[in-house]
Amino acid sequence: MLLDTRPVMEKAWQEVQASHGLVIPFASYERHLGREFGDIMRHLGVEDGQLVHETYETASRAASHLARQFAGIVEVLHAFAAADWRLGVVTSKPLDRAAPLLAQLGCPFATVRTPNGVGRSKPAPDPILMALIDLGVDPSGATYVGDMAVDQESAARAGVAYVHAGWGYGQPTSPAPEIVASPEELLQILRSAEPSEPFVEGSLV
Repeated sequence: MLLDTRPVMEKAWQEVQASHGLVIPFASYERHLGREFGDIMRHLGVEDGQLVHETYETASRAASHLARQFAGIVEVLHAFAAADWRLGVVTSKPLDRAAPLLAQLGCPFATVRTPNGVGRSKPAPDPILMALIDLGVDPSGATYVGDMAVDQESAARAGVAYVHAGWGYGQPTSPAPEIVASPEELLQILRSAEPSEPFVEGSLV
């Protein structure tokens, strides 16, 4: 919900299909976005997940120029930063791919948690809780913004308030969370809340 990386993912998945003879459509892969890559492969029943991951990583880096910022996201992030809200990212993208993409936003994220770190990946609460430790923020004083069901589950298990980014890729599950249609609407909602340190999550898969 920070950067639109769907074109990158589609291109990388096409390379995976061609290189490994997989007939799994991209739509099936996309349904599991937000999970760590190996976890997605297990859900899809793909063997040799490590080899597939290597192909996907190489193709993703080659296609990274296709990523685009979601409209309005940079302005909203900088508005949060100007208000001294602490911002962090939890992503299922490895750090070496996440860092260059996040750099495009020019925003001072206080922490970035990726599968390269300790603990379990989403939907476990570990990456959110570890990020909150980095930020020095209690779960009760944080807001987690995501766009996939796995984000919603991870936030619930971490005891963190969840807001669903309607401009992202996925649909929320029950119980229905608060849904915002645009970054600007997110800014309005969080500005009206009691002052706290929000935690902003980006689905960069």
